[in-house]
Amino acid sequence: MKTVSAAIYARFSTDKQDRSSIEDQTRTCRTWAKNNGLAVVAEFADEATSGSVPVTRRTGGGAMHAAALAGQFDVLILEGLDRLSRDQVDQEQVVRRLEHRGIRLVGISDGYDSNSGESRFMLRGMRGIVNEVYRRDLPPKIRRGLAGQIARGFHAGGMSYGYRSVPVGMNDRGEADGFRLEVIPEQAAIVREIFSRYGAGQGMTRIAADLNARGVPGPGRKKNKPNTWSATALYGTPRAGSGLLNNELYIGRYVWNRREWVKDPDNPMRRVPRMRPPTEWHVADRPDLRIVDDEAWKAVRARMEAPRQGSGHRGRGGAPRTLFGGLLRCGHCGGPMIAVHTRYYGCAAHKTRGSAICQGTSAPRAETDRRLIQGLRDEVLAPAAIAKISARVKELLHDLQKRAGDETVARDDRVAALEGEIGRLTDAVAQMGLSAALRTRLVAAEAELAELTAKATGRQTSPVACDGEQVGARIRKVALRLEQALATDVEVARRILGERLGDIRVEERDDGIYAQMDIGPVLLEAAGADVAGCGCGGKI
Repeated sequence: MKTVSAAIYARFSTDKQDRSSIEDQTRTCRTWAKNNGLAVVAEFADEATSGSVPVTRRTGGGAMHAAALAGQFDVLILEGLDRLSRDQVDQEQVVRRLEHRGIRLVGISDGYDSNSGESRFMLRGMRGIVNEVYRRDLPPKIRRGLAGQIARGFHAGGMSYGYRSVPVGMNDRGEADGFRLEVIPEQAAIVREIFSRYGAGQGMTRIAADLNARGVPGPGRKKNKPNTWSATALYGTPRAGSGLLNNELYIGRYVWNRREWVKDPDNPMRRVPRMRPPTEWHVADRPDLRIVDDEAWKAVRARMEAPRQGSGHRGRGGAPRTLFGGLLRCGHCGGPMIAVHTRYYGCAAHKTRGSAICQGTSAPRAETDRRLIQGLRDEVLAPAAIAKISARVKELLHDLQKRAGDETVARDDRVAALEGEIGRLTDAVAQMGLSAALRTRLVAAEAELAELTAKATGRQTSPVACDGEQVGARIRKVALRLEQALATDVEVARRILGERLGDIRVEERDDGIYAQMDIGPVLLEAAGADVAGCGCGGKI
């Protein structure tokens, strides 16, 4: 008799939970498999992974799903369906997919079993609702607990530069009663310096570059290393209260629950911030946490509120005007290159963080645009590309004409049916008189017939003819004025260029500056060209 193979899947939600949860779940599943004569051939697990994350986008869940579809086991054992997913839609999709492949699903704690017949659908639906409600109820409960900690004078939320979190008290389980913020004197001095310099008129890029040159560690950590400073970290978003220069904690005003993170329904792995109404904010005065005096704070606010034309930051920045800004990559640090000057593209890290972070790469904007577009034009005009486009155009035209023909047949059939119905209704009127019901039916039928007839008359067109020469001529015509075509809508053009060309790495070589991309290296500027004054590097 063939031994039935089984796989185990386990998951726990957050890094706050005990990692032994995985071991406990798998042990329970192994015991069930042994008692039921199943051979466990694989074990999959996800640690600190929310049940709202789609199964196929988890490390362990994705591997389990792939193994199941490949037929590597017969039974999937779970502690319960909530370990598989806490999202009703995702749970239903995965369960249906696996059961369709003949895989039996068993949830030990909730009693789910694919072999239980039609009753499993009701149990699965109810468990799905319970699991999703639990997930949706959890965030408000967490916020309520954090709000209670704030009311008791403790800290909740992320850390701000200039402070550290220290435990306070101890309960009978050996855990801290809460955490309070404490000012770090060395970092507080840097905060006061930044406010003073910006309020006095210095630019954020200059301040960030100077801090990086001095080796001052920036806020947060990146891959277990201190972050560097950037202009964006200083400025942030004033409306959202983000960025060092907008943090009200520095004047002793503690604000919590200002924003929430909402999952994008079209991309469950992506969360976007959303401002909560001010009535939901938790605000408390904490004079013990003040770092910046009122005079320095007001000077910064006044400068930020000044119009951009007056060296302030109020008002929206302009829409993207360069074709390749952000698509180019610095050959030194790999970061994006942007328009740092009216005449040059340059390394964004060099501009916003200084030469201590990246020595910078630059390229002339006009020549870069011209040569990259020329490379793209050459690729589009290649005989193989024109032949491929021509074939695709013919295919689309054939589908269009076929669809039009199908619509014509359907319309003609409906017209014939309506004419017959109108004839029958007219006979009925002649025999019985014009009742309200017959009048309504007759008017509706005549109106629909008139609409279809009008559409048929308006769409009388001759079949579209097209050959390779016509398509090729059209492509050549567009390619020759590619610059103008791309310039008509820069945002759309940037999206198209980004999808087609991908990242374009700008590198310095002995004989000049080159753009390295899929269509090959493109020379942007001969060696020795003087780009001094572009604010992004020296002589290339």
